[in-house]
Amino acid sequence: MLQSRGAYQHAAPVPYVAGGEFAGIVLEAPAGSRFAVGDRVAGLTVFGSVADQVTAIPGYTVRIPSTMSFNDGAAFFLNYLTAWFTLYRAGFTDGESVLVHGAAGGVGSAALDLLKVRSDRLLAVVSSDSKAHVATRCGATEVLRSGDDWPGRARAATGGHGVDIVIDPVGGDRFTDSLRSLDVGGRLMVVGFAGGGIPEVKANRLLLRDLSVMGVAVNPWLERHPGFGERMLNELEAMASSGTVSPLVGHVLPWDRAPEAMGIIDRREAHGKVVIEVRPEQTASPEGEHP
Repeated sequence: MLQSRGAYQHAAPVPYVAGGEFAGIVLEAPAGSRFAVGDRVAGLTVFGSVADQVTAIPGYTVRIPSTMSFNDGAAFFLNYLTAWFTLYRAGFTDGESVLVHGAAGGVGSAALDLLKVRSDRLLAVVSSDSKAHVATRCGATEVLRSGDDWPGRARAATGGHGVDIVIDPVGGDRFTDSLRSLDVGGRLMVVGFAGGGIPEVKANRLLLRDLSVMGVAVNPWLERHPGFGERMLNELEAMASSGTVSPLVGHVLPWDRAPEAMGIIDRREAHGKVVIEVRPEQTASPEGEHP
């Protein structure tokens, strides 16, 4: 939505093709590639995925098993990469308590999905009953409402101490309250600003309780540590093959209703990912016109 308004920090000039992620069948691959014609893959194009053919970026493409549908594959790569990388940068260890904002959204639901077998104190902050239901289904052990005293409830749920980690893809007014909800030595992971506002932090809040605020951006890390990309792709392919992850697909729209996807996102009605089905999966083939 930000890109469509010319406000995205990595803006593409117009005209451009919307859509960031894809899943489908490889039609062509260069010699020496990790991929072969006919492979089932999912990945990120940055822009250009609402199309019947996509140029995949090898470093942002993974193989997916036949047990993962293309609709799930289209909802997999970016959310789970971001959630996994957030936990990696946070230094998460099994058993730590985590609070997730935007828990019914793409990154939030992926984080819950990855954490549900690794933490028994998994708190989610949501804004409605329907989103609370989604967060519970994704693995939250306690759901807090954004309109209530959720920092106080977060501390109460952790014996008065606060949580070890906050994952925040929302930003805005929640930022300072997120700091209040952390335990001594806690980490606030800044994933994005879906709420629109970019908050500021007063450093004394960090000093008084040994808190850390850390940005989460994959590209700069890969540029500085090129060998990390292979580990990242291996982790994602292992997730997909394990059958233990469940990407949250809230809406599936046929090709002729693709513009409606933007409206769903703009009205903040989306739970998880909004997927546009270019071609029904049962008719897709490497020889066909549509991956």
